Amino acid sequence: MSMIPCQRDRFDIPREVAYLNCAYMSPLAHEVTGAVESGAALKAAPWTYRPADFFTHTEAARSRFAALAGSSPDDFAVVPSVSYGLAVAARNLPLRRGQDIVVLADQFPSNLYIWREHAIACGARIVTVKREAGEAWTPAVLAAIGPDTGLVAVPNCHWADGGLVDLDAVGAACRAAGAALVLDLTQSLGALPFDARSVQPDFMVAACYKWAMGPYGIGMLYVAPKHQGGTPIEHNWMNRGGSEDFSRLVDYRNDFQPGARRFDMGEKANPPLLMGATAAIDMLLGWGIANIAETLGHRNLALGEAARGIGLLAPDPGTRAPHFLSLGFPHDVPGGLLERLAAENVFVSLRGRSLRVTPHLYNDDMDCERLITVLREALG
Repeated sequence: MSMIPCQRDRFDIPREVAYLNCAYMSPLAHEVTGAVESGAALKAAPWTYRPADFFTHTEAARSRFAALAGSSPDDFAVVPSVSYGLAVAARNLPLRRGQDIVVLADQFPSNLYIWREHAIACGARIVTVKREAGEAWTPAVLAAIGPDTGLVAVPNCHWADGGLVDLDAVGAACRAAGAALVLDLTQSLGALPFDARSVQPDFMVAACYKWAMGPYGIGMLYVAPKHQGGTPIEHNWMNRGGSEDFSRLVDYRNDFQPGARRFDMGEKANPPLLMGATAAIDMLLGWGIANIAETLGHRNLALGEAARGIGLLAPDPGTRAPHFLSLGFPHDVPGGLLERLAAENVFVSLRGRSLRVTPHLYNDDMDCERLITVLREALG
């Protein structure tokens, strides 16, 4: 692993802007914007878009999903959102009446609503894992997994404060209990190393517009081989066997494209999104995910120390993901804090009583110093 120098020149971020909010939405790098524009140009001249292109761009993106998350391209479907991917998972993971679905307290809504509905439909129960302030998530999750557990639906890190979940340990516990494991990695994939072959989830979904640094409206769904004969939530023409042959589309077929492709969304052949996501993942892989995690971890350690120096609270680095920093206030959150920061062109997020600070490689020391300066003045 090695530290990565600042990559600000690859992004269109004005010098006066300190954007420390990648967990909200990443900016697009120049090469990603260029790829999106090249994809849009194909629609501007559809006579240049061949039937084969409906598949080639999709397969290019699928191969990058596999490189980023581990396993084979055959194990990945193209989806528009986390909620879509989780709906596929719920459709293919029936539960027995009385079984438990384990989730984290204050989990992101898209990874809760589907399980509430699934619990009602199956007669299952939602078990919400809580932790005390300053404690790690993993022991609490492991303690919640038992003989009644049918499904565990968790992230790698909590979306609000970056609290870390050891997925290898949780995956092993799920296999021992005979429980399914479903992961939402939107807030970690691209910034934390992940290997589906090691963790062995049943399903994993991640949107591309945060730490995967791609466009909005596209994501990836990992489907374990044992579920690849399952039922998709929609039936579109491209997912059926032989759909590459446009002259025979009304020779209706019952078979599907191989692997997880049966779960692809309709109109998946969207070049701006596919080409943008592909370019973004190529950029991440060029940097190296472990190197990204180390570099962001180093920056957040320094930010945490600086924040403590002005009276803020920062969590133990051992309990949080390295790319996330959640800052607490000794008393109430100062009124109008986000507006005050934005007025100084400093951008972060407020989640509950915590300030979520999530820099990336486009940030430098000047950005971090400006954040601390405005916070010091606000605490006054």
